[in-house]
Amino acid sequence: MTQADTPVVRHVDTRHRYEILVGGAGAGFTAYRDRDGQRVFFHTEIDDAYAGRGLASVLVREALGHVRDSGKRIVPVCPYVAKFLKRHEEFADLTDPVTPEITQWLETVVAR
Repeated sequence: MTQADTPVVRHVDTRHRYEILVGGAGAGFTAYRDRDGQRVFFHTEIDDAYAGRGLASVLVREALGHVRDSGKRIVPVCPYVAKFLKRHEEFADLTDPVTPEITQWLETVVAR
């Protein structure tokens, strides 16, 4: 992998997501909505052209680090984010459980 191919994660607040770029091209994203001091992650996607490179892990690690720095808490509705958190206990102190209330709230917010 050349330096130009080094993944870069950026926060795109206006789109409620973190994006990962490889060589300047969009390779994937993880989407969220904010609720009362929580960042609720609900979907992570890596383009098939970039599959198998570990980019989802890089993306989610960077996004969760940003959440930690911002003082928010993490709610892992997204199955990939939930799986990542089970393997990376360093984020356990800022993780809140997914509740029916949060799931219902998210459905109304994302449907807009």
